[in-house]
Amino acid sequence: MEKSSKPGATTHWVVAIEGPTAVGKTAVAIGVARAFGAEIISADARQCYREMCIGVARPSPAELTAAPHHFIADRSVQNPLSAGGFEREGLARITALHQQQRMVVVAGGSGLYVKALLEGLDHFPAVDPDVVQHLRGLYDQEGLGALQALLDQHDPDYPAQVDRQNPHRLLRALGVTLSAGTPYSAFLAGGSQRKDRPFAVLRIALSRERAALYRRIDQRVLAMAEAGLVDEVRNLLPYRRLSPLDTVGYRELFAHFDGAYGLEEALRLIQRNTRRYAKRQGTWLNRQPIDRTFSLDHAQEGSGLVDQARGTAPGPDARPSVDKPLVANSPVPELLDYIAAHTGMPFQQRS
Repeated sequence: MEKSSKPGATTHWVVAIEGPTAVGKTAVAIGVARAFGAEIISADARQCYREMCIGVARPSPAELTAAPHHFIADRSVQNPLSAGGFEREGLARITALHQQQRMVVVAGGSGLYVKALLEGLDHFPAVDPDVVQHLRGLYDQEGLGALQALLDQHDPDYPAQVDRQNPHRLLRALGVTLSAGTPYSAFLAGGSQRKDRPFAVLRIALSRERAALYRRIDQRVLAMAEAGLVDEVRNLLPYRRLSPLDTVGYRELFAHFDGAYGLEEALRLIQRNTRRYAKRQGTWLNRQPIDRTFSLDHAQEGSGLVDQARGTAPGPDARPSVDKPLVANSPVPELLDYIAAHTGMPFQQRS
């Protein structure tokens, strides 16, 4: 991997804009892409599916027009994209884009997908089929709680990084842990195991004060409901067993349709589980080689490249046009200056 500390005229760059859900990654990534004439690769594990729109906060048509995006609604939930598949396809796309431009922007909230693209996936040992059978039997008989307790016992570091409500992730981690006799988290690659990449990497994290981020999450869930989330999930009932749909915002509404609880409770659970997901994303980011973190706490509403938007949905996600000028106290000009200085690339468009 090229050294990011030594920019050169011929260096190709990947600038990653990372952060927890609802922090404002889409808007900032568009601002960066427009400033440097770049295109955006979405490193989101769910936005690539055509059938999932409102619940995954897919960028609006106006946003997709403002800067070219890749891996947005380009396949069906019936053809899942793994992190390994994303690594292969994403690297091929970056190579093609670098034939025309020196910079590619990666916007991601799915930490494993960003890691796969920038560093490569970890090497895990083979999993004993008998262990898999045992774990599946345990899950069928005793439920998710049994898997959570077992993971807490054998790998206390990993639960803080994983969606504890996702049985597929827990089964995978436990399968590796019990087969190898070594915690799953121990196989997560450190810097010495990173794969070489033919480009330099600049990783930027976005943050907000926790209470403010949680308010944005809660309000965004309500905005999604008003925008038609319930109907979107209802239309996906025939595919509910597919792995892409085993995610926050969908599993709670599937349970609602099963009669487990009312709609108000389903939305409350989506809010709670999304906040928990954001906390896990923060834990993950704290362990990543981030070059610099920019706080969005003092960004004014109306600073066009900062605030989030989701089409006509109300609430804090109603971002105005990305063509509006940045306000003086927005952190984005500072971020753009930092990227320019770090990469040695000139601005193509500043607002």
